[in-house]
Amino acid sequence: MPPFDKTQVQSKPFKLRKSFATRKQEVAAIRSKFPNKIPVIIECYEREKYLPPLDKTKFLVPHELTMTQFVTIISNSGLASMSLTMAQVYKDHQDEDGFLYMTYASQEMFGH
Repeated sequence: MPPFDKTQVQSKPFKLRKSFATRKQEVAAIRSKFPNKIPVIIECYEREKYLPPLDKTKFLVPHELTMTQFVTIISNSGLASMSLTMAQVYKDHQDEDGFLYMTYASQEMFGH
């Protein structure tokens, strides 16, 4: 598979596209409207050469969804413990702005 040309799409990370205050307000509005959903940002690993970016970066994920189910939905692998629920992952890894940030790549990643 030939390398994907990331210059064709916006490659600036979500955190750099919006201010902290804007992100925080967005999470508050989302959590108020959808209290049983987790706001997740999924972005392509910065050095990814083969996978194109997803059509969208923001996802609202049910608390009870497992990592395996979520990964199946976004066609990815190698994230956290796959038996954890999204609520557990969110509790342990949410950003201070309230979003849960995840990165995907064509190869499994070890560590953070």
